[in-house]
Formats: sequence, structure tokens, C-alpha cells
Amino acid sequence: MIQSDENFREEYKPLSIPSSYETADTQESKIIFALAQLGEGSAEDVFARLEELQPGSADPQLAAMTEVVLKSLYEKGLIKAIDHNGIMTYNLSKITESNEGEVNPDLLAPGLD
Repeated sequence: MIQSDENFREEYKPLSIPSSYETADTQESKIIFALAQLGEGSAEDVFARLEELQPGSADPQLAAMTEVVLKSLYEKGLIKAIDHNGIMTYNLSKITESNEGEVNPDLLAPGLD
């Protein structure tokens, strides 16, 4: 199946992280918010955070959906993941520390100094 440009852009658009947890949001938005709150975690960690955010919402279907959503976002390249002994640990790959490097002026292109 060939996707149109519009469908492709919709499918692979940059990840939007909700600014707050809203019970009316989609499950995907809730999962993304929970991962952002954690910074990094497995699907089980994200699922536990969802239960903390909305007590009583946890069920086996949500646990399975959390795994599927995180894996799908990872496969699309929208989030990062590392395999730790068979358990995927997901993160949003946000830069949390500033780069302390410098630009070597000798390597600048002529006219850029």
C-alpha cells in the first residue's frame, strides 16, 4: 500500500507531548505524557505511572496498549529505546544537559569568523 504524502506526514509528524494529563485525551497522548513524566522507563513503568495519574484506570488491555503504543512510536523513530536484558526502556531523547563543547575557529569556513 502506497501512502499519500499527506498520510505519510500525518503518520510520522513530530511527537507532541501534552502539557498536562487529561482524562479525555487519547490513550496515546496519556502514554506519551506518562513517559515524559518519567523521563525514561519500560512499558511496565509507564503503565504504573498511568495508574498513578488516574487511579483505577489500570487493566490488562491498557497494559497491552501501552506496550504496543511505545513499540510503534519507537519503530517510527519518534522516541528512543534501549534494550536492557530483554526489556525495552523508552525515552523521549530530550537533551537535558547543555553541550559544553566549543567551535574550533581554525575549522570555520573562510569568511565565517
